[in-house]
Amino acid sequence: MSQLDLTSCKKRKKGERVFRFKSFGEHGYPVEFVSAFRENVKALLEFGHLESNLGTEMPCWSFQLEVNHQPLVHVLLFVIEEPIGATVNYPCRQCQYVGWGQHMICNKKYHFLLPSKDSLLAACLNCKGNGSDQVVGDSGNCSKSNIFVESQGHVMHGVFHSNGFGHLLCVNGLETGSDLAGCHVLEFWDRLCTGLRVRKVSLCDISQKKGMDLRLVHGVAYGESWFGRWGYKFGRGTYSVTQNMYQRALEALRGMPLNFLIHYLCPSNRDLPLIFSKYQTLSDQSLTTLGDLFHFMLELKSHLPNDTSNMESYNPGILVETSCRWSPKRVEMATRVIVEALKRAQFRWVSRQQVRDAARNYIGDTGLLDFVLKSLGNQIVGNYLVRRSLNPVTKVLEYCLEDISNVFHNHRHEGNNFIVNGSKIKYSRYKITRFQLIKDIFFLYKCILKDHNLISSNGGNILSAIPVAVRIVLDSKYLIKEYHGDFPAKLELGLEGNLNLYCTLVLKNSQRNDHYDEGNWVNSVNKPMLLPPYEFMTVKNNATVDEMKLEVERNFKEIYWGLRDLVVDSIRNFISKGTNLALGVVSEIGQKLVFEGSIRNKDHNYNNDNNDITNHTCLYGSYGSSNSNDINVNKESVMDCPCGAKDDDGERRVACDICETWQHTRCVGIQNSEDVPHVFICGRCEQEIILLPNSLP
Repeated sequence: MSQLDLTSCKKRKKGERVFRFKSFGEHGYPVEFVSAFRENVKALLEFGHLESNLGTEMPCWSFQLEVNHQPLVHVLLFVIEEPIGATVNYPCRQCQYVGWGQHMICNKKYHFLLPSKDSLLAACLNCKGNGSDQVVGDSGNCSKSNIFVESQGHVMHGVFHSNGFGHLLCVNGLETGSDLAGCHVLEFWDRLCTGLRVRKVSLCDISQKKGMDLRLVHGVAYGESWFGRWGYKFGRGTYSVTQNMYQRALEALRGMPLNFLIHYLCPSNRDLPLIFSKYQTLSDQSLTTLGDLFHFMLELKSHLPNDTSNMESYNPGILVETSCRWSPKRVEMATRVIVEALKRAQFRWVSRQQVRDAARNYIGDTGLLDFVLKSLGNQIVGNYLVRRSLNPVTKVLEYCLEDISNVFHNHRHEGNNFIVNGSKIKYSRYKITRFQLIKDIFFLYKCILKDHNLISSNGGNILSAIPVAVRIVLDSKYLIKEYHGDFPAKLELGLEGNLNLYCTLVLKNSQRNDHYDEGNWVNSVNKPMLLPPYEFMTVKNNATVDEMKLEVERNFKEIYWGLRDLVVDSIRNFISKGTNLALGVVSEIGQKLVFEGSIRNKDHNYNNDNNDITNHTCLYGSYGSSNSNDINVNKESVMDCPCGAKDDDGERRVACDICETWQHTRCVGIQNSEDVPHVFICGRCEQEIILLPNSLP
């Protein structure tokens, strides 16, 4: 299938260049990433194609990325710059849920999108329906401009704030019809984050496969989430789950002895011992715990092809039903003819009609050809995978061949053993297929990890820890990866002798009793002050202190919305003349500098006795009104849940109609399938009402 070009009549300039998907984002490809995040993004966008006819509030760039050369497969990467004026939901919900609610509101967001064919086509049709050729953007209507961004069907959607913190919002792989596997999408995302020099990235792991929660299956098998392969670790648990609780829950599940499960569960489920013995027979190592079993099964699954038959022999790729009007021999012959016709196309995408016409020279029965073409989609035939896809532009089915003979070069047999990448798997008694393996994993998942009634009725107190541990693991879905958080230990000079600085800011407090204690700035009431993250910036090595302050001021104004009227006054706890060289200051106190500043605008006068950088809605916003899971949200909401949660974690909540305190619906006995009552009174207020008559005279 050829590349998808939605600009059609508009010629690309720099965007004519096609970048390699597997290298995009590496150092030097397409740009040297040597500055802070916001500068690296600007440098990257210089190589993109600026989409024309877009609203000024939502500028958009696109990159053409080549996934495969034979057959030719391209994907489009869109980068959309969302200024705060076009933002519908702010402050950022993801920041609040993952524990970054104290961060200041940034001026811009950058959305990185790999749209699916469906979401891209839907966006184009929507824009054409509005009488516009726009893919994204409508300067007169912010809600329309967010249609493409807010779509749920993208292959990948990640967003970065201008301070370098980001969120991976979705990843969809082959099962959703993408040309890219989920692991390839994550590798691409990881390269982007590393190259752009982002600070930290969070994600909400709610991924499922074949009806199973991957964070639970991979947690039992590997002791970490599937995203742990790329360095994502526990960030924040919902329902007040801590990292220690998460680790202990995983250890409890992974260490559950199989003989305990056999003893307590097998009397009511006779399939369990058969599955246990089957995979123990296949393994040359003893499987003693639930973690051992799941680890072995997932490793075996990764090595099994979709069809475990000998790939060197001919495989027709079609299972012919007994009621089929054509014999298996005729179907096999038609399949051979179609595959040979696709070979002559030299791995290019060919329309269904072209394939049919080529095959008719050898097969006269058009009904047979139609049957085979209908059945051949994404089937393995010999050493080839016959791929079929609907071209979203022409709306025509297309076919091509993909050589997969090298996929199995690591597989070999040795006597009665199956050798995969050096690991020996016994292969004498059971001929396991990938389908059967997935079916067995799902059975164990449902029977042991999800069927809590079976556990409680058979295991008593011994297995009662399983449902508790499962719930803790499922509640640990916010993961974080830190990319660039370290500072150099010694003085650093940048390119051309420029001086690299790491600077943060404290807004002036009229009480002037702040001090530095054990690595933290502490205010007059001995509470740690939340400073903005240190920003990387560069000044000339002969710059003066005044010039350095102007550069700091410019950078913080560019990043944060609430600091647009900032004036940097001095370096914290350091007296220096403005004409002194910045190099001398840095040599004396280091490259990590804390500056003092103030807001010099009559409409934003924050310099008062109660001033603290954390108290201003214009800097940090209010999170109470942005959660669609809440009922009757109050902007001044207070969270005090029986589970111990004190902040909004993204789970469904309800507010007491008397004290207006928020609690999780699950924690007060309201199931997710139930509607929230119109009138809700929390347990504390209910108890006070009960005691009220006794307190009356």
